[in-house]
Amino acid sequence: MQRRTLLTAAALLPLIARAQSWPTKPIRYVVPFAAGGTTDILARLIAPKLGAALGQTLVVDNKAGAGGVLGADSVAKSPADGYTILGSTISTQAINPALNPKIPYNAGKDFAPVTMIGATSNCLIVPAGSPFKTVQELLAFARRNPGKLSFSSAGSGTSQHMSGELLKQMAGTFILHIPYRGSGPAIQDVIAGQVDFGIDTLVAAAAHIKAGTLRVLAVTAGKRVKGFESVPTLAESGVPGYDVQSWQAVHAPAGTPRELVLRLQTEIAKVLQSPDIRQRLETMGLEPSGMAPDELAAFEARERDKWLKVVQAGGLKVE
Repeated sequence: MQRRTLLTAAALLPLIARAQSWPTKPIRYVVPFAAGGTTDILARLIAPKLGAALGQTLVVDNKAGAGGVLGADSVAKSPADGYTILGSTISTQAINPALNPKIPYNAGKDFAPVTMIGATSNCLIVPAGSPFKTVQELLAFARRNPGKLSFSSAGSGTSQHMSGELLKQMAGTFILHIPYRGSGPAIQDVIAGQVDFGIDTLVAAAAHIKAGTLRVLAVTAGKRVKGFESVPTLAESGVPGYDVQSWQAVHAPAGTPRELVLRLQTEIAKVLQSPDIRQRLETMGLEPSGMAPDELAAFEARERDKWLKVVQAGGLKVE
């Protein structure tokens, strides 16, 4: 038994050495959405501390398009050497595969799950000067005038888009969906009144809500959100049973050495629990996670199944 233990330990030594010597050059942190959105905000918040812990710079690389598909696919096709990671989301890993089986990557096979950053509620936001003061008023108008209202999202296939589609289904009305290339431009057009309302994450909208350029009518989560306790849920606002949360994670290309994945997860979890980062995330309405890779793999498999059922029930698709 002792000999077997020694042999096992000897076999692990090169792996431990590789994990300790890595990284030797900057790491590319791909954000598959435009600057200013939730994934971008989180990447730029985490990257400096993670880089300091690893001893190398993390370079945030925005590769927006196709609701996150372009950026995610670029990571799936990158070398599995620990020098490329993806700011992954409910959209890239669960909703897009459900909406469009022809996307160029397999979410369950082409990535190595690293860790969950956390989950946040989406929210229904209107311009500061909007005539709608409550969700009930907005939906009453939408039912009387099908197709007259429009809402923005961070892109087709994003959790914001799907939150809107669910709202339309459950409210029994038609509202025009206007997709954007990320939360940043989507929110700017809500502020400018180019669309009647938007559905976006609290992380992306929080600063604008606090600045008074946006008003938030409801959150999409099933319960009220810490830091936004005065904001009702959609379930409390005339859409009983409504409950959607948007999650953010980190993935690497499939085949990335396990010891590098585990080191990334460990260091990201430490960053998320550092007092200043944790406070900042909670202020933005995001609950920090840091879950282990295997937990994340099981979680996202359940999410893919859940959203596939939603898509099939609604007859939705994005080509």
